[in-house]
Amino acid sequence: MSIGTTRLAVVNWRDPWHPAAGGAERYAWEVARRLAAEGAQVRYVTSRARGQQRRNRVEGVEFVRLGGRFTVYPLVLLWMFLRRRSRRSSFDAVIDCQNGIPFFTPWALPRRVPVFCVIHHVHDAQFGLYFPRWMAWFGRVLEGPVSRWAYRRHAYVCVSPSTLSAVRERLGWTGSAYVVPNGTVSPPTGSVQEEPRPEETVPAAAQENPGGDPDLVCVTRLVPHKRIERLLDLAEHLKPRYPGLRLNVIGDGPEAAGFAAEIVRRDLGETVIAHGYVSEEAKSALVARSCLHLSTSQGEGWGLSVIEAAALGVPTVAYDVDGLRDAVRDGVTGWLAHSDEDLAGVVERALKELADPERRAETAAACREWAGAFDWARTAERWAELIAASSAAGSSSSDADRALVVRRRYG
Repeated sequence: MSIGTTRLAVVNWRDPWHPAAGGAERYAWEVARRLAAEGAQVRYVTSRARGQQRRNRVEGVEFVRLGGRFTVYPLVLLWMFLRRRSRRSSFDAVIDCQNGIPFFTPWALPRRVPVFCVIHHVHDAQFGLYFPRWMAWFGRVLEGPVSRWAYRRHAYVCVSPSTLSAVRERLGWTGSAYVVPNGTVSPPTGSVQEEPRPEETVPAAAQENPGGDPDLVCVTRLVPHKRIERLLDLAEHLKPRYPGLRLNVIGDGPEAAGFAAEIVRRDLGETVIAHGYVSEEAKSALVARSCLHLSTSQGEGWGLSVIEAAALGVPTVAYDVDGLRDAVRDGVTGWLAHSDEDLAGVVERALKELADPERRAETAAACREWAGAFDWARTAERWAELIAASSAAGSSSSDADRALVVRRRYG
């Protein structure tokens, strides 16, 4: 990796210690801290949650926190515009992370500064789940036509081949695009101790299931597009056959209260356990002892929780949708529910196969091998190559769309 003293801005909606942080924040942080370790001058520009410092430095990365959920966008543009002519505080390259709506940083930067618009997944179908119709329409316009125009001299970076396909087909992007997948998940370091999550305790319910029936687990944010109500439908379907079944749901979000109430209403308190946010150690313990990890999401950019489970030898059952069809190798490291299949039926088939010790051992080995193909160091190395080449050329645009971390499956 050779990135020298490049001045780099990583612009993301949240940082990895924000209460609503997810996989996009982990991606941005893992790349930022590794590039900083190689000598790059990295500023991570983001929003500020209540109680967070406006500025601090972690592992050589300077954090600048501006505004809230929506005000962060104009404030970041203003912050960058004010620095565009300063030799000391300007940038050689920008990683602009799109979370439905990008930051449109090219508008505030000199044309010679290369920008990479990072897209984890296309949000067009999700805007309607979170916003009224007019606002959802506006979000789709910003994500599509406005973004195409704003980044036309730059490049998109996608985290999976299916995201790249969605960018081409659904957003109409015809410019340069690279695929740089995630690495294997590791817990963030540094300011975790400075800014801890208050819930970081091992849950009392994290005990071994004494009944012999299967343990299932789902690691997810509790937000509408994750479709967590389907977990309860699944539990109701499986409970008569597996009375001792336990489904551990790990994660927090705005749907948490409604989810907990629905567990009570359906009388699933002994079957579905909503742990909320737990420490990395507790999460790993819950996942490792499960026979299956589940995802009910309607679409992802990749599926960090899938690879995290695979690293522990645990396969995943998920829907055959963007991102997840890349993270799960159907029939090898998990099972995909296709459009004509019911999730419960696929889970039952998976449990039947995993009841065979030889098949279970084979699947666990395949999961660990697959997860081992993804490494944050390789992800950062590809980013360093992209940034160094584009800085030298004065543009991130290129005809060579070959920045792939894992070639064994993807090309």
